[in-house]
Amino acid sequence: QPCTFPCQCPSQPLQCPAGTSHVLDACGCCKVCARQLGELCSLHRPCDHHKGLYCDFSKIHRGSGICLAHEGATCDLLGRIYLNGESFQPTCKLQCLCLDGAIGCVPLCPDDVRLPSPECPRPRRVRIHGRCCEEWPCPVSPPHVSVFREDPAQKPELNNLQENCLVQTTAWSACSRSCGMGISARVTNDNPQCRLEKETRLCMVRPCDFPVEKTKKGKKCVRTPKPRQSLRFEFSGCTSTRSYRPRFCGSCSDGRCCTPDLTSTADVEFRCPEGDFFHRKMMFIKVCSCHHDCPRDNDIFLATHHRRMIGDHV
Repeated sequence: QPCTFPCQCPSQPLQCPAGTSHVLDACGCCKVCARQLGELCSLHRPCDHHKGLYCDFSKIHRGSGICLAHEGATCDLLGRIYLNGESFQPTCKLQCLCLDGAIGCVPLCPDDVRLPSPECPRPRRVRIHGRCCEEWPCPVSPPHVSVFREDPAQKPELNNLQENCLVQTTAWSACSRSCGMGISARVTNDNPQCRLEKETRLCMVRPCDFPVEKTKKGKKCVRTPKPRQSLRFEFSGCTSTRSYRPRFCGSCSDGRCCTPDLTSTADVEFRCPEGDFFHRKMMFIKVCSCHHDCPRDNDIFLATHHRRMIGDHV
């Protein structure tokens, strides 16, 4: 179909399956759901280039092709082989992707947690027969200990939850990767609904190609080195709109781990090749420390040539 300008895109928000990228059509006008491995494609229905897929027009005629993946390592999950660029669901709760020998998964069920509140005094997560994801029924139950302030003169109202909420926030978890971009998480109810929710931020303890500085005489670690030049963060194929000179954690010469000890969180804006902008919270390191309590590697992308993902997907 020919391109028409000015662009006329559907007013309804784009609804794509989990794990499917939003990409521009051939006219550079509208976002469409990217075609996946083995699906039919065309100039107006492009393949998901974020997953290394391309449209091969040599196998099907009349302006259509089929999405194929560039050469890459296959993935082995519990004895089953998946092709590079192939999406699959090992369970109804996960949508996974094989990307050059590594497996990455996104949850299909909400991972929220509920605190007691006036409209749901005793929340509990239960499994519903015939449904994959657990749900939160709110049975009527006798009064019990809640997370709201005890004030006989003023009872918490539905429209006044935040004022009566006892804010509870956990510490940020360790970064999911020892080098490169990872994820850190915490749980908090610091929101207007006083509802306990999972909050995430991007984190980078150190770049994977960060040069290791030599420790000074008499010292056992390089704690918070800074890069000599400013850099731009990269996340999911997108780049931060401004450059930074963040601190990174160095190394310890006595076998201990060097990890962040004091951090702050700031908002970072990213720009994608298609022209989209989005914001993500990101960790910025202030102080690192050396210790023996080394975190385990829990990267979402599990390289199959290092270990098998046994039990992680259940």
